Amino acid sequence: MMILGVDPGLTRCGVGVIEAGASRRLSFIHVDVVRSDPQTSQDLRLLAIYNGLAEKIERFAPDTVSIERVFAQENHNTVLGTAQAAGMAMLAAAQRGIPVALHTPTEVKLAITGNGRAEKIQIERMVARILNLNVLPKPADAADALAQAICHALRPAGSLAGGEREQHLTTAQRQWAEAAQTSKRRHSVDRGM
Repeated sequence: MMILGVDPGLTRCGVGVIEAGASRRLSFIHVDVVRSDPQTSQDLRLLAIYNGLAEKIERFAPDTVSIERVFAQENHNTVLGTAQAAGMAMLAAAQRGIPVALHTPTEVKLAITGNGRAEKIQIERMVARILNLNVLPKPADAADALAQAICHALRPAGSLAGGEREQHLTTAQRQWAEAAQTSKRRHSVDRGM
């Protein structure tokens, strides 16, 4: 399965492509950053991000596009641009009939390092280790996009039931599932559900 990970951003949008083979063996395919010029208008910047993402999707024909789930930050301008860039990734995938998955930064950190509060350098090192890279992926947006794709590849399999499923999950996958449940509960509470 080919997975295209996206670390959304309005100035730099990370794109990482991996292949998940048999026994969840992961292989590095591509990493890059789609850029937009901060000196141009917002609409043209979003168009540049969309065009860059659409080109990557056309080129690599992923089975799934995995995008960082945007959450509220203190800087509302940053979160707005990030959310808009994530929307461009969703649109590019939807137009091509490719499923989209959203994973929070905590889920990604847990899947990659086993620690939901891991630092950037820990994530970069583990991404390089998991994908057998000789150098750390740079810039950070590119490493985050690869981490997003890896997270999706390592997500718990939903097809196994009960105890059989538990026996097949790695420690990182169990932690990922727990983070997903915690995130759902937290969002339900935040929305007053």
